Amino acid sequence: MGELLHEELTSPLNAAMEFHSQLGLGLLESVYESGPAFELSQRGLKFARQMPVPVLYKGNLLDCGFRLDLLVKQAVLVELKHVVSLAPIHEAQLFTNMRLLN
Repeated sequence: MGELLHEELTSPLNAAMEFHSQLGLGLLESVYESGPAFELSQRGLKFARQMPVPVLYKGNLLDCGFRLDLLVKQAVLVELKHVVSLAPIHEAQLFTNMRLLN
């Protein structure tokens, strides 16, 4: 595998998988968000948690309640999923969030 873009920002997320493996299955997604947040803060990386995603329609900002799980240093968008396997809708959600955040 080649060099990863923003690897210094994504490596704490890999370490957070240990958090998930120790706690096991059956908890809310918000609990599993705590692992990556802990790892990022331990490394002194700036991140936003549950950041609102603006939705503009005909020049108006709509209050839709969209939230981004984690945004690391305004460069890496993290969308957590607590599912057995990813589905096409999960990828679509990620790309939509990227588009809405420019």
